[in-house]
Amino acid sequence: MYITLGTFITPNALFVPKASFEAQAFARGRLDGRWHPAVTRIALRGNRALRQQQVARRSASRWFMGFHDECGVVGVMTPLHKPASDVPARLAYFALHALQHRGQEGAGIVLWEPDSSDAQVSTKGQLREIKGLGLVSEVFTDAILGASRAVAALGHVRYSTAGEKNIRNVQPFTVKMRHGQIAIAHNGNLTNAEALKRELEARGTIFNTSSDTEVILHLMAQSVQGGSADARTRLTDALGRVDGAYSLCVLTAGQLIAVRDPRGFRPLMLGRISETSPATTTGSPPDASMTTWIICSESCALDMVGAETVREIEPGELVVIDRASGNLQSFFPFPRQQRRACIFEHIYFSKVTSNVFGRSVYLSRFRFGELLAQAAPVEKGADYVVPVPDSGIAAALGFSAASGIPFQMGISRSHYVGRTFIQPTQEIRNAGVMLKLTAVRSLIEGKRVVVVDDSIVRGTTSRKIVHMLREAGASEIHLRIACPPIIGSCYYGVDTPNREELLSWRIPDSHKACEWIGADSLGFLSLESLRSFLADESGDYCYGCFNGQYPVLPVDA
Repeated sequence: MYITLGTFITPNALFVPKASFEAQAFARGRLDGRWHPAVTRIALRGNRALRQQQVARRSASRWFMGFHDECGVVGVMTPLHKPASDVPARLAYFALHALQHRGQEGAGIVLWEPDSSDAQVSTKGQLREIKGLGLVSEVFTDAILGASRAVAALGHVRYSTAGEKNIRNVQPFTVKMRHGQIAIAHNGNLTNAEALKRELEARGTIFNTSSDTEVILHLMAQSVQGGSADARTRLTDALGRVDGAYSLCVLTAGQLIAVRDPRGFRPLMLGRISETSPATTTGSPPDASMTTWIICSESCALDMVGAETVREIEPGELVVIDRASGNLQSFFPFPRQQRRACIFEHIYFSKVTSNVFGRSVYLSRFRFGELLAQAAPVEKGADYVVPVPDSGIAAALGFSAASGIPFQMGISRSHYVGRTFIQPTQEIRNAGVMLKLTAVRSLIEGKRVVVVDDSIVRGTTSRKIVHMLREAGASEIHLRIACPPIIGSCYYGVDTPNREELLSWRIPDSHKACEWIGADSLGFLSLESLRSFLADESGDYCYGCFNGQYPVLPVDA
């Protein structure tokens, strides 16, 4: 964990104040005479080595297209009558804890701390970062949270692209522009980021991170709206130039802004914690001036902090929450697009307790399992339906209900090991599978089992699970997958490999894929069944990873 000094942003570079000895120490990677490479915060003009690293990263990103951030964001804004306290930091902490499944490599919180001890009269102040590598509980201690005195907070959890485990890439990013400090937290991926980076670099811009989120900050700094434009105007101008997926929050000393891309690839929720005013009558709507507003990636974060779910931020909507007035304003500044929500949120990424895109994630997965049992039954029957925990449990329950085969937890999962799908390297994924999953031999030995998982990406995890069950004595293993075969990378923020690594692209014949995995049979939920489940909303979802038909393709610089 570390607390960073605020950086400044100009049209040409990110830099720290020359007058600050501590800032220069951070810029050189030194503090108190010791070398701290993880806290380097500056990119200087003419640094050939850094420029070469940037070029190498961009080249690598084209080879490994699909290793993009799947993250979680949280924003908290307290009402004007609330004094500065540790409440915003703690609300952000618990919300991030609920979103930990969306990223486990790094976490950060930015706090708006007013200048005045009387937060009711202070509309200024500073944004202070607290961030680090690791889980939310490892980055933020009770002492750190308890020492905070803030009126608003912005939080983020992430995992890295391959080879990009670096604290500089941990969000939120905080910079200072002409009109004040700004912090940004982003979930998604910009499909034209490389082209925009090339254009910005041609004008002298230097990038300090490998995150496409930094592109948005530089576009805000160079907004055609001029130096007097406020944060909302600059953000609208910047997002008008980008394409792809973004569900993001911006925090200033005064406002919390939330915005979602016009296609609505990634989820973003609005919630509130309302207090009762003495003048409020029973049955009247909540007083906005008495409301703590919460923005977050999934409704499970609202449940965690005891907030009421108000609604989903709409595709293309920009919401501004102003602390001084207590008002929430909604804008739709972008051209309308056909909604293309990511179906993989319901298949794998979102927490089972969340409601995403207006649907219960649990009920979706349960129905996927029922449809899978109808589409790919086990002809000679089986003794048990066994889920791959935890994301395969709901689908396995649905499969069991539809097939009549008893459900059993024949695989035990350790909850102290991270998800293998979002670990940075294959070596770590391989070790993680064996660490976190164990067969229950007393159930499995001599039995015919139907193993239900949410998806197959590379196939390496499935292959190891089948081997593990063979070692535990299973007589037959029938693998059933509660989504269609994945044949393409995702360009909108889900960590899928380049397609040459995908099992169903490498081995499109399901019989040969089954032989490679080592199972007795292999069955998938068909894309047609998935579309039928979504019914009238089927045209509102993106299926690019299943059929190669993408709403918007990446623009190579």
